[in-house]
Amino acid sequence: MSNQSTVTEFLLLGFSDIRELQILHFVVFLVLYLATLMGNLLIILAIALDRRLHTPMYFFLGNLSILDLGSISVTVPKSMANSLLDTRVISYPACVAQVLLYLLFASTDLALLTVMAYDRYVAICHPLHYERVMNWGACVHMATSAWITGFVYSALHTGNTFRLPFCHSNVLNQFFCEIPQLLKLACSNSYLSELGLLAFSAFFVLNCFVLIIVSYVQIFKSVLRIPSEQGQHKAFSTCLPHLIVVSLFLCTGFVEYLKPNSRSASGLDLMMGVLYAVVPPMLNPVIYSMRNKEIKAALKKLTV
Repeated sequence: MSNQSTVTEFLLLGFSDIRELQILHFVVFLVLYLATLMGNLLIILAIALDRRLHTPMYFFLGNLSILDLGSISVTVPKSMANSLLDTRVISYPACVAQVLLYLLFASTDLALLTVMAYDRYVAICHPLHYERVMNWGACVHMATSAWITGFVYSALHTGNTFRLPFCHSNVLNQFFCEIPQLLKLACSNSYLSELGLLAFSAFFVLNCFVLIIVSYVQIFKSVLRIPSEQGQHKAFSTCLPHLIVVSLFLCTGFVEYLKPNSRSASGLDLMMGVLYAVVPPMLNPVIYSMRNKEIKAALKKLTV
């Protein structure tokens, strides 16, 4: 199309056009954001300052908290600023950066959760070899691999999306820039892009999902062979927070990306966006600290 106009900015979906509700949205998001910041920063500080927590499990947990801080900081502050300033605009470069960074943090999060499942598998199924297998060099390599995987995944998806020209509209039916909403605005037929996106995402997510499932099948087999009920309870309690976090992450993501697409703005789009972009980073510190005595003790020592 020779008469296409170049998109220089996008309009995000607002939570309301009523000024009072915009202020309410700002306040609610501010409270959620500050709670997430405080929870994850406390986890990071507790792990960094308490020598008893300088173990592989807490090293990965610290990385997970950094990812949660990053993912929520990419989306929520911009939405808060738009509500406060009564605007919906996000510039094209800012939208590219938001997609790139959010995908980086989210995909690295999933890769790291897979590594954490392997860590639990080695700890419970091969406890005598744990220190040798999960030495600091191996932990750093695993964490670095998770970050590199997330970056490659993010860069490929972002480049594939923004190489398309946009002309149907510049209105996104979400409170932040996300790829499914951007593909709806593409001028050219985005069928191949959507197919490639789905295939690559399915390959990545299913690989991580299968590795997590295989790890936990082996873990449960080993736990059920433990003779004492107290030993079984202790083993299960170390795995339960990780299982809850994985379930929360995958379920909210699946609901968002498998729900029916619509070109019209919908309250469901906003709610699903909040469910998978805001809720998991906020709840993860609570989930990990609730059933973990070592984290509780470190946090108590830090805050007293």
